[in-house]
Amino acid sequence: MLEECFSVLPRGSRFIFHGDAKARAAASTAWGVAFAEQACRAIVAGERATLWLGPDEYLLLESSGVANLAAASAAASAGAANAIEQALGELPHALVDISHRQIAMQLRGPHAAEILNGACPLDLGIEEFPVGACTRTVFAKAEIVLWRTAPDTFQLEVWRSFAAYVTGLVREIAVEIYGAG
Repeated sequence: MLEECFSVLPRGSRFIFHGDAKARAAASTAWGVAFAEQACRAIVAGERATLWLGPDEYLLLESSGVANLAAASAAASAGAANAIEQALGELPHALVDISHRQIAMQLRGPHAAEILNGACPLDLGIEEFPVGACTRTVFAKAEIVLWRTAPDTFQLEVWRSFAAYVTGLVREIAVEIYGAG
C-alpha cells in the first residue's frame, strides 16, 4: 500500500537563496517565479517553485523532468544559477546550489498527514497547514523541508544522507496505520 503513496521524485535543481526585496525582485525575473512575502508559503510556476524558509531565505526548486540523470540535472542547475547571478549583478545576495545535497520525496493519500505526524511535531491539519504551506522542520531526528502541494499530498526535501532513515520511518509508521502488508 505504501508504494502507491510514497515515492522519490525525479532529480532536479535546488538552491538556497538569501536576499532582500531588491535582490528577490531581480532574481524572480530570472527564475520566473515570484518570491512569497508571506511566511511559510510557496509559489509555483510551471516546474519551478520558491519556498519561504525564513526572513530573506528561500528554497528554489526546479523539477528536471528527467529521472536520475545527473548530467542533465547539473546542466540545468548551472544554467539557472548563471541566469540568476546575471540578473542580480552587484546586488548583495547569496545563491548556493544544493542540488547534490537533497532529494525530494512525495507522500500522498488520505493518511499522508497522519503518517507524517507520526514523527513530525507540527499540526498538519488542512486548516493549520494549508495547501501551499512550507516550513523547515524535523521528521524524528532528520531535518526536512515540508511542503503541502495538495490537500492530501506533501513533498519532503531531505538530505541524501537521511533518505534511508526517513524512508524506513515512513514505512514503519504506515504499517501501524495501514496494518501489515
